[in-house]
Amino acid sequence: EARYRTRKSRRRGGKVKFFEPLYTTLDALNALDYFGRVAEYDKTIDVCPGVKANFIDAGHILGSANIFLQLEENGKQASVLFSGDLGNYHRPVLRDPSPPPKADYVVMETTYGDRAHKSLKPSVEELYEAVNDTFKRGGCVIIPSFALERSQEILYYLREGVEEGRILRSTQIFLDSPMAISATEIFRRHPECYDEETCELFLKGRDPFEVSGLHFTRQTEDSMALNKIAGGAIIIAGSGMCTGGRVRHHLKHHLWRKDSSIVFVGFAAMGTLGRQLVDGAKTVNIFGETISVNAKIYTIGGFSAHADQTELLNWHEQTGNPKTTFLVHGEEDVMQAFANLLGDTNVEMPHKNQEFKLEV
Repeated sequence: EARYRTRKSRRRGGKVKFFEPLYTTLDALNALDYFGRVAEYDKTIDVCPGVKANFIDAGHILGSANIFLQLEENGKQASVLFSGDLGNYHRPVLRDPSPPPKADYVVMETTYGDRAHKSLKPSVEELYEAVNDTFKRGGCVIIPSFALERSQEILYYLREGVEEGRILRSTQIFLDSPMAISATEIFRRHPECYDEETCELFLKGRDPFEVSGLHFTRQTEDSMALNKIAGGAIIIAGSGMCTGGRVRHHLKHHLWRKDSSIVFVGFAAMGTLGRQLVDGAKTVNIFGETISVNAKIYTIGGFSAHADQTELLNWHEQTGNPKTTFLVHGEEDVMQAFANLLGDTNVEMPHKNQEFKLEV
């Protein structure tokens, strides 16, 4: 982003304005030096005197976890359970979330606290229909996707679609995200985290993410070359909410085309470009240009990796009757809707810098 803005400043002539990035690749690599011990699921770590932590499989993305803290101070004890992002149950690839322990205090997400997810099977059918309908019109399918979990799940279903004859075997699929490519390689190295169905594929010597016609485009020039493809291709690129990444370039080249489609398979927060498109914007601003939205916009809600309202309630019920439940990670009206469903617990929706004393 900083390089692009600097180049744009140079093209305008006059004094060149240099934009500094928030962080560099070197900063990211140096940050790794601050990671020490390795956490494992269901094994307690002594963080420091008076603080023990246990990591519980949250079933959201590879390695996601609830964190259960056991705290002791001046002879008094209390426990706090952080949900992190909770996974959707009965999904392919990863295991379901593990049952949480009972806790005195719970801090939990509420991303989908006001609604139930669309069933998965109709969502997969809608994905196949979107692909085939777009190809009939002669266009390309652009899928904005999160690099970790969502991209791998979409590859899983595209593989199934090709194998079942629902999608043409000759379809060219491009995973145009260096991060998603790396994440897919990491997924392949950790079959111990998979559910039984996906593990069985590995035992049979099959890769659940390997699709005929799949191409990994790591290099920038390879990504740019995709702009020359007029139709018949599926391009999966980050970011899922279209706030950055390569997908913005693909949107610039395809949004104005009536024969192309943009298929959203995940949540798009308020204020993001993705949300504007989902909400029906007729024009959007990309890289300082006003782009007409003529492409067909699909919003397929059943692929979410987050638990829905029913699953959140079931998870909370298993935590016992916590003294206080803190609701976070959700839009305000969604949190309020979920708060109204919680009984036998005091509910707080914290504001920035607000402090709470944990009573024993």
